[in-house]
Amino acid sequence: MKKYLWILLFICCSALPACSNDPGRQQIEIAQFEEKQNNKEHAIKLYEEVVSKYAGSPNAKLAQERLNALKEDK
Repeated sequence: MKKYLWILLFICCSALPACSNDPGRQQIEIAQFEEKQNNKEHAIKLYEEVVSKYAGSPNAKLAQERLNALKEDK
């Protein structure tokens, strides 16, 4: 039973960013996770999407900063 409650809690918490009015935030969080998993190519792709879809937003600025840092490390 506890296992199912944890799964339900995880699903609810995962869905919350999608409900916010913070464009690109969910993609930023996934990209950060991909970085931690050492999957830089997927992180770069996600950051590039944020920059192109939400240009001028604070998240696009953050994504561009991360893109620059990741591309310097290559």
